[in-house]
Amino acid sequence: MRRFFLASLLSGFIGGPLGAYLAAPPTATQQEVVSARRIMLVDASGRVRAELAMSQNGGPGIFFYDTKGRNRLELGLYSPAESEYPFVVLNDTENRAAGIFRLFGGRETPVVVLKSQGRDRSVYGLNPNSTEPFLVNYSNDSKKGSVFGNF
Repeated sequence: MRRFFLASLLSGFIGGPLGAYLAAPPTATQQEVVSARRIMLVDASGRVRAELAMSQNGGPGIFFYDTKGRNRLELGLYSPAESEYPFVVLNDTENRAAGIFRLFGGRETPVVVLKSQGRDRSVYGLNPNSTEPFLVNYSNDSKKGSVFGNF
C-alpha cells in the first residue's frame, strides 16, 4: 500500500506539471534578426504611416506619411554616391522638401537648408572647407545674398 501511495504521489508531482506544459498553447520564440527589404507600419484603417526601407537613390531611410499618404518626414542616409551623409528632411504637403538638415563636404560639416516651393531660400551651416559659419539667403528671383561667411 505504501508503494502504491508513493507511486501515486510521484505520478501526480511529475504528471501535473508535464501535462500543463504539454497542454499549454505554444509560445512565440524570440527572433534575434528580422530581415526584410521594407517594413511598413499601418494604422487602424490600413494606411501606411511609416516605413523603414531603402530609398530610390540607394540609401536606407525611415519615411513618415500623413493620413493622406503624403511623405512628410524622412530620416536616413544619402546614397553611396553622396558619401552616405545622414539627413533629416521635412516635406510640405506637395511632397517637396521644406527643410533639410544634413552633413556636407569632406569635413562632414552640418548644413540647414530652408526651402519654399522646392527652391532654396536660406542656407545656414559651417563652410565645408574652412568650417567657418555662414548664412546665405536667396530672394524670390533666386539671387544669392550672403548675410555672413562664405558658401
